[in-house]
Amino acid sequence: MWLQLSLIIDRDQAEQVESVLDDAGALAVTLDDAVDETADANWADPIASGIWEPAPATQPLWRQLRVTALFDDDDAGTAAAGRCAEQLATVALYPPTIASLEDRPWERVWLEEFEPTRFGQRLWVCPRGQRPSGADAPDWPGVIVDLDPGLAFGTGHHPTTALCLTWLDGLDLAGKRVLDYGCGSGILAIAALKLGAASAIAVDHDPQALEATVDNAAGNGVLERLTLYRPEQLPDGAADVIVANILAGPLLELAPTLAALSAPGALLGLSGILNHQVARIADAYAASFLMQPAEVRDEWAFVAGRRR
Repeated sequence: MWLQLSLIIDRDQAEQVESVLDDAGALAVTLDDAVDETADANWADPIASGIWEPAPATQPLWRQLRVTALFDDDDAGTAAAGRCAEQLATVALYPPTIASLEDRPWERVWLEEFEPTRFGQRLWVCPRGQRPSGADAPDWPGVIVDLDPGLAFGTGHHPTTALCLTWLDGLDLAGKRVLDYGCGSGILAIAALKLGAASAIAVDHDPQALEATVDNAAGNGVLERLTLYRPEQLPDGAADVIVANILAGPLLELAPTLAALSAPGALLGLSGILNHQVARIADAYAASFLMQPAEVRDEWAFVAGRRR
């Protein structure tokens, strides 16, 4: 069992509220759209709430936010949740609530609504064991990525991942070496390999992401063509295609690194970027890449370029 503290706030209060909850020892803090919420609302689970891929440290886009924080269901957790509820009552739009939340296998919750989904013309991402209609026909033209993300970031439901998958589907990857920087569940590297890439490198600082990537690559029969590294372990080399679905801040810092890792004429795909951040990202990479106009979906942007 866990204790879940829930409240609704204006967007401008997000940083202050997160700081209070973090200082109090909250085990997890989730920000979600508060549309249609009322004071006596039934608060949703922090993972079943429809936020498939919550990007860490992103600035929320919504005017009002629903905040949920998890605490241990013990004396210390009860005291901490109570103090936070009292302290945050002055900024909450409705009285904060505290409720018990039964533990669940959160890495399995995504299966409840995840269905086979197409990206671009050929590429399908499916929960492991499921297939789109017609996929058993001998002449079916699709390419399937079987996915079980576990606790790692990346199912294709978030606009940033969807934009990257659609971009990869439109490339001629035959014989190409692909670098997926910030691989999460491994979905982009695995998709590139199944779309014809000769090899792929997946990079992430999160051990759970690397573990999920290995498992998903093995399940898709591409593990022998995939190499995994933590960022500090990544060796020198020139990739033909680089895709990085992270956040604007890390992408700005990584501009020299990704340029050094790209072959002449290499293709670059960047996402995890909000629409208003596109110009800064494009400027950071313009010295090394010929950048193209951004593609935007639900306020999230994807920017492509080619190594000069």
